[in-house]
Amino acid sequence: MSNNSNRTNVPEAKEAMDKFKMEVANEIGVPLSNGYNGNLTSAQNGSVGGYMVKKMIEAQERQMAGK
Repeated sequence: MSNNSNRTNVPEAKEAMDKFKMEVANEIGVPLSNGYNGNLTSAQNGSVGGYMVKKMIEAQERQMAGK
């Protein structure tokens, strides 16, 4: 298995995941852009990923509850 954690497990979902990432960054006020984001702190980048996970878990819980 590759050590690259930035790999999308379902390649067909890459575009949707990129869009979701940008939406989340906008929601929480992180100035994320396509391409290089080395100007952002690790806390800013981490908050985007953390919030994405939170939203995905909430969506899955709603689906499992039948809502």
